Amino acid sequence: MAIRILTEYILGDIIARYVTDEREEHVGLVLLPADLPAPVCRDKNETVDSLVQIKLAGDIYDEAYAMGSTMRNGESVRRLKYRGQTVEHKGDMEIRTILEAEGRYLVTHRLVWKEGMPYVRISCKAENLGKEFINLEMFESFSLSGLSPYLNGDGHGQMLLHRLRSVWSQEGRLESIPIEDLQLEPAWDPHAVRCERFGQAGSMPVNKFFPFAAVEDRQSGVFWGAQIAYPASWQMELYRKDDALALSGGLADRDFGHWMKELAPGESFATPEAIVSTAHTDSIDIFAGRLTQAALESLAHVPKAERELPIIFNEYCTTWGNPSHENICEILEAIKGKGFQYFVIDCGWYKEDGVPWDISMGDYEPSPTLFPQGLSKTTEKIREAGMVPGIWFEIETVGKASRAYHLESHLLHKDGKPLTSYFRRFWDMRDPWVEKYLTQKVIGALQAYGFGYMKIDYNETIGIGCDGAESLGEGLRQNMEASKAFFEKVKREVLGIVLENCASGGHRLEPGLMSQMSMASFSDAHECEEIPIIAANLHRAIHPAQSQIWAVIRQEDSLQRIAYSIANTFLGRMCISGDVVNLSQGQWDTIERGMDFYRKIAPIIKRGQSYRFGPKIKSARHPKGWQALLRIGENQIAYLVLHVFRGNCLPLQIEVTLPSDCPTKILEVYSECQEEIEIKDHRLYYQAGKSQKVVAILLA
Repeated sequence: MAIRILTEYILGDIIARYVTDEREEHVGLVLLPADLPAPVCRDKNETVDSLVQIKLAGDIYDEAYAMGSTMRNGESVRRLKYRGQTVEHKGDMEIRTILEAEGRYLVTHRLVWKEGMPYVRISCKAENLGKEFINLEMFESFSLSGLSPYLNGDGHGQMLLHRLRSVWSQEGRLESIPIEDLQLEPAWDPHAVRCERFGQAGSMPVNKFFPFAAVEDRQSGVFWGAQIAYPASWQMELYRKDDALALSGGLADRDFGHWMKELAPGESFATPEAIVSTAHTDSIDIFAGRLTQAALESLAHVPKAERELPIIFNEYCTTWGNPSHENICEILEAIKGKGFQYFVIDCGWYKEDGVPWDISMGDYEPSPTLFPQGLSKTTEKIREAGMVPGIWFEIETVGKASRAYHLESHLLHKDGKPLTSYFRRFWDMRDPWVEKYLTQKVIGALQAYGFGYMKIDYNETIGIGCDGAESLGEGLRQNMEASKAFFEKVKREVLGIVLENCASGGHRLEPGLMSQMSMASFSDAHECEEIPIIAANLHRAIHPAQSQIWAVIRQEDSLQRIAYSIANTFLGRMCISGDVVNLSQGQWDTIERGMDFYRKIAPIIKRGQSYRFGPKIKSARHPKGWQALLRIGENQIAYLVLHVFRGNCLPLQIEVTLPSDCPTKILEVYSECQEEIEIKDHRLYYQAGKSQKVVAILLA
């Protein structure tokens, strides 16, 4: 059946094309770069792939080996018929497409575009129109069809899937895979379903992959892709039966995330949002930057203190979970007047004598041994030193050494038993008693001691879900929604609070939680050589203005090592820790020159476009080669940070071809020594004579 255009909208540099069949029953969504429109009639064997992907329990699956691989395009989708479309302009442009399964359920597809933004936000809502309960077992946030519209046939040899892998302390590794390597090319007959479904199950949404996917047409130079804004189990699906590819994603379904949702007559359910875009470019960095720009919407509303991306001091790598009034006062004496705005008291402030910090969270009574005069005296000293006091909480979990660990009726259960992971259990965040308890323990402490910054840590995953709902996955979803609601309560009741998103470092770097917080711990990589590799990776996943990177300084560090650590933070937000009470003046000079350089580049971190250069780093733990991260800001200003790793044959001549819009006048260089750098004909030349070496350059 022929495909034709139903409606089409110009959204900045994006065309949103809604396509339908000859009967105007089924509707698909195709996004195109506005500077590269595509014809509708092509030399392709394809059908309309629905912009809504939903599956009801009991409905027929898609044909040909779909079961177990995908729930897309089954009877629940085929039932949906087009009922109309509305467009509203209320600040943002909102396009609503209405589909109905006659008398049974109604689905509204919602696409929102904000003037000037290089992305759209997409979500769907289902409403039960019938007189009986229905059970959703798959309902995705978005679905893009007609990928590769510029290529004839199946576009073989030209299509790539890009995704970001992630494990603890090695987040954001880019994986680029030809479609053929995933066996996503069509068969001789368009019969069998091909689907690459990936994601993660649990309450750490970045524990295996980031909720990100991009498809590239290399011949035409076009990308399509999305991020899912959701703090729990999610999935992405790249699907094909015929010549056309489709990309969809959202909540992990029943097969992948043990999720089912029951809707009573008249009830409705909305998916989380997806941030979706397309671009005419040959750079994954440029495309990913279009998605991460969505963070600017929430960054416009952060507390006033955050506007200039101030520098943080966190004492964790100084005291290693043993903060006290005495050692904090010693640290304050060493760092006051040096330009730090926040001083964060990390984990351990509550621990009982002889009990490790990581098994005692949950009761949150300040230690009378560590803080004999109470926390108020310590926060008073922090403010006297000119800094905003911050505090660490792991709000949602309890450790086995705490009294809270035994409050089983208020904890999450699975199969009727307290859900336990080694030495942690989890509060049931849906429980009103828990909300009241945490309001007293957390919000009460923030107010009583005058904290202006809170680090929200989270060091274990719930897994596939918990009891208390119609499915384990729905229990998980409800619990995480309750967590998000509590974070909003903190912001309402502690005005101006700065929130840091941490989950064993970077396990919660998804757009939804990031929109609630000012910044996030980029990783738990504190002192290792691979920090700049991870930090550069994350430019494709989160906005660098929200990426808090640690520079841990040791008393025995050479000036070269200190410069390496400090320059790592130029790839995001600067956070310093370590042996600051025992440093020499020369060591402090290198640190403070770096702090001054960071302040100069902060506007570029906040608004700019990132580019990564250098060979692929095969091993993050044992890196070889080099890496350069360039960020071009507004008003003809930019900076570049170049790291040289171990394992090179030195001296090493490095050449970087700069983009045509990159300024080329060197204003300032940061390193531990004088450096010879030349820029000629938009090429930067640098000869590295040492390994584990860094040079940072400010350009105008």
